[in-house]
Amino acid sequence: MSARAPPAPRPTGTHRKGRPMPAAIPPVLAEVVRSGFTEGQHRGSLVVLAEDGSVTFALGDPEAPVFPRSSNKPFQAAGVLRAGVELSGERLALVAASHSGERFHLDLVHKMLTEYGLDESALGCPPDLPLDREEADAYLAAGHARSRAAMNCSGKHTAMLAACLRNGWPLDSYLDPEHPLQLLIRDTLEEATGDPVAHTGTDGCGAPLMAVSLTGLARGFRHFTLAPSDSAEGRVAAAMRAHPEYVAGTRRHDTWLMRELPGSLSKMGAEAVQGFALPDGRAVALKVDDGGTRALGPVLARVLGAHMGVTSPVLARLADAPLLGGGERVGEIRATF
Repeated sequence: MSARAPPAPRPTGTHRKGRPMPAAIPPVLAEVVRSGFTEGQHRGSLVVLAEDGSVTFALGDPEAPVFPRSSNKPFQAAGVLRAGVELSGERLALVAASHSGERFHLDLVHKMLTEYGLDESALGCPPDLPLDREEADAYLAAGHARSRAAMNCSGKHTAMLAACLRNGWPLDSYLDPEHPLQLLIRDTLEEATGDPVAHTGTDGCGAPLMAVSLTGLARGFRHFTLAPSDSAEGRVAAAMRAHPEYVAGTRRHDTWLMRELPGSLSKMGAEAVQGFALPDGRAVALKVDDGGTRALGPVLARVLGAHMGVTSPVLARLADAPLLGGGERVGEIRATF
């Protein structure tokens, strides 16, 4: 008996009886190949913008709202600046960071808390280990326990508290979506992305999390790269570009990209979200539906090389996502488009 072809994805829409039809199956962005056998797939959506902001390439449904997770942090950092907090350099980069918990990250978090007259107990983020596995191992080996400062969002939370102190806003409710600071961040996000916030939830760090489309997220990153240098958005972009190791860490792809592609802006988020823009305004935003961050590097490398014309050795490093068997490389995760 011959093998049957898989059924075609069903279109979105409405049944004649008024019931919603199932959404179309998202396209495969990457496949998991072990020992020559495809054992899994990562589906999702992405969009690429040209220098003028028009869409040049898209897969899946980039108009559907998503939670950008930590890809929202540049917008949150700009909101803090709009609230009147004076930040620049490494400090501002750390505010836009999902830091790895390396020693220099933790030292600066503690230094900033001291400068604002705060201690770690004021942070609303939960206690955690460093995000980077090697740093977490070293942290535990040194006898440390989970802490709020070690949590990857601690720089952002420190700056949010500073904004409250600057404006006389309540500190104990700074994570409430209706808090003046969070409303200011919401306005900043909507202005940059051109999208109204479709839904508000709670991020892993406890901060409000605001959903926009991937197309809106790409517009937002484009907006930051093209913003005047004296604007809040331009200042955040400049700090991230100048100090990428504070935005991520020495072993993270956001750092590699901003170091090796001058003028670029890169920020990943949990659940496999990525925002990225080049200095000429070209931008991409993508989301892997199953949250598999292991697919981000290969997918982003393929987009940058094949659909944005980027040529750099960093792409090979970004695309390298090996699978191990018995401690040896036996396969890889690779883009499929």
